[in-house]
Amino acid sequence: MKTLRKIGIALAAAGLLPLAAQADEIVLKVHHFLPPSSPTHTLILQPWCDKIAAESKGRMKCQIYPSMQLGGTPPQLIEQVRDGVADVVWTLPGYTAGRFPSLEAFELPFMMQSPEATSKALWEYTQQFSQQEFKDYKPLAFHVHGDGVFHMTSKPIKTTADLRGLKLRAPTRMTNKFIAMLGATPVSMPVPQVGDALSKGVIDGAVVPYEVVPSLKIHELVKFHSETDPAEAAFYTATFVLAMNKAKYEGLPADLKKVIDANSGLALSAAAGRAFLQADATGKKFTAKNTTNVIPASELATWKKLGERLSADWIKDMDAKGANGAQMLDTARKLIAKHAASQ
Repeated sequence: MKTLRKIGIALAAAGLLPLAAQADEIVLKVHHFLPPSSPTHTLILQPWCDKIAAESKGRMKCQIYPSMQLGGTPPQLIEQVRDGVADVVWTLPGYTAGRFPSLEAFELPFMMQSPEATSKALWEYTQQFSQQEFKDYKPLAFHVHGDGVFHMTSKPIKTTADLRGLKLRAPTRMTNKFIAMLGATPVSMPVPQVGDALSKGVIDGAVVPYEVVPSLKIHELVKFHSETDPAEAAFYTATFVLAMNKAKYEGLPADLKKVIDANSGLALSAAAGRAFLQADATGKKFTAKNTTNVIPASELATWKKLGERLSADWIKDMDAKGANGAQMLDTARKLIAKHAASQ
């Protein structure tokens, strides 16, 4: 046995048997719910993994598992990273309704116009208001997607009246409530289920950004795409988190922690927002053969009044939880305006 060990050490020293390198290498299991062709995978997660591999000189790498390949459902991702089933996940906190209520300030109607600026604002906001909610995690980034768009099977949305009686998919508690206020019936489901629901007629349409259109083939399942006036803030956006298992992060050597720290925070959040804006432009091209219309600002004025009511209700909910809802929403708006002005 001693002889074999000496041979192994000699081979490793000669570079023929990289035992030490293998022992030191840390592989992070990265889990998400979209396909590997999605912009989330190609524009956010893969570049992030490439950077930490390069900056750690190969000591820390990723194994990305798209499309829920580690099992479970999209709403379970946040628990998977907390419990160590995955080391890093990308997900919507809103898939677990009511669990991360502080983030809902950014999911209220007409908050976001620039995904990059709003993602920067969201990161700053979470450092002030969301620490307790994420105490069991190591958040690496928070970001939003681009403008939400109505993707409809049978008719476009031009006025509030067009929404009455329709079944619409939406991602979060706030957007579901807003859709109900507009007269439609909200149907909550993770985005991977949207294609099947559209094809089977379970829903009449879905609100998602253009970014996900190609990966879900939404352009093949609907005929109409209704946008809100681009001069106005989006009628909805959703918040996302890239989160790491806290124990996994804390167990890293100090130099590898620095690599993670250098590739997280405000800059990564902003990069994710930019990537989603880029992906929206690409995704929209797939809808060229369908009919697209713009809901005018005059119609949106009515929607904004309903949005103000929803915001007031959210403030009351937060106050009932012992928080200062008005301060939180005011801070969110000021941070968004600050970062938008600096672009």
